[in-house]
Amino acid sequence: MTISYDLAERINAIKFEDLPAEAIPLARTALLDAVGCAFVGAAEDMVKIIEKMPGFAGAEGPSAVFGRDYRTNPLDAVLINGTSAHALDFDDMAITMGGHPTVMVMPIIFALGDVLEINGKDAILAYVVGQETISRIARGVHMHHYDKGWHPTATLGVFGATATASRLLGLSIEQTAKALGIAASLASGIKSNFGSMTKPLHVGHGNRNGLYAAMLAKEGFTSNDNAFEHKQGFLEVFNGPGTYNVDKMLADWGNPFDLVSVGVGLKKHPCCGATHPPIEAALSIRADNNIEIDQIKKIEVLVHPFRLPHTNNPNPQTPLQCKFSQQYTVSRALLDGRIKLAHFEREAFEQPKIRELLKKVDARVHPDMTPDSQPYHAAEVIVTTNNGEKFSSYNAVDLGRGLSNPMRDDELWEKFEDCALRTLQYDAIKPLFERLQNLENERNLKEITSLMLHPATKSQSATVE
Repeated sequence: MTISYDLAERINAIKFEDLPAEAIPLARTALLDAVGCAFVGAAEDMVKIIEKMPGFAGAEGPSAVFGRDYRTNPLDAVLINGTSAHALDFDDMAITMGGHPTVMVMPIIFALGDVLEINGKDAILAYVVGQETISRIARGVHMHHYDKGWHPTATLGVFGATATASRLLGLSIEQTAKALGIAASLASGIKSNFGSMTKPLHVGHGNRNGLYAAMLAKEGFTSNDNAFEHKQGFLEVFNGPGTYNVDKMLADWGNPFDLVSVGVGLKKHPCCGATHPPIEAALSIRADNNIEIDQIKKIEVLVHPFRLPHTNNPNPQTPLQCKFSQQYTVSRALLDGRIKLAHFEREAFEQPKIRELLKKVDARVHPDMTPDSQPYHAAEVIVTTNNGEKFSSYNAVDLGRGLSNPMRDDELWEKFEDCALRTLQYDAIKPLFERLQNLENERNLKEITSLMLHPATKSQSATVE
């Protein structure tokens, strides 16, 4: 038995009846949130550039492109919708994966929903299967995989995309194993491209590659049965000898599901998840103390060693760089008391007040934290005033909101509306939100995707902050 086959058996064994009751709302909410993120991302230049590329099919196919008025083939649809969903780094994240799971499966669910007869329960099951696949493989390769420089959202997420597509396409165990082997050669994504348009492209291509692998396998395309364990296979090449554990990849599937035992965290702030704990610490300092911004002499941002390398950006010059800047996000939290989408537009990060505050920030590794320290996401912020007073706050909450503190329905709606306003006609936003909130009872996903094809008018877009 090979690893690909062992994984395929587990992927094919999960049934909707196996899902615990708490998995249903968790999956539904994650998908709803990712759809909203895709609408705001669809307004970004990176997505428009992809649409201009030679070979892009445009309005030729069954699958809806979010926030547009056309459909295209499933492969191009997931490329566009996947890139859009991660464009602003506002989508959910998972500690087990070390990345963003839902954007790696959501586009495939809706793209195939326009091709096949897929109901809401099929969609929920496909999501859980994909999320579980990502999480189990992640348990076997982290934290070495993450620390080495791979972008797990893409390099591990591609297998979740493949698993989701394989289930929706009705692949056999053998076909699913072949698809996973194909995906092992299509896995890609390096963290050096964080803060650029290429990071969201990892997600778009990861979706496309996962769906492509499953479609190829369905037609009889082959891959090496030992694509994972071969001496030049995925585990040895992407990790290396002695840095992975196959037993952890294969153990305890669905017992319990990672979605209900660890969960995914929905983002309260529209920026890199590694910046959220320091943001929360800064917001606490601001709320609990009457500090005049002009009286701040120094701001210290102390984070875990894993969180600093890709977020230490003291002088961000683009919106994407701001999203990956501990210095900018903490400064903005202290200045405004919240983090909004509008704060990552050029006129916001070029403001004299924020540029002056950036000069006072010192971001570094917390002196009491080592690579082995847990929790990995803890952070401390210390604000020193001109008269020598110090105000500090330590934050160790789960990344995102997590299982212990889920977003309320009103918070979900506020975020969804704020995101969808960028590219979706206003009259379609609330009906779409309500259908997604009732996803498990939907008879056909095509009825949902039809609501996604109503682009915002120019006058509506112009009123968005």
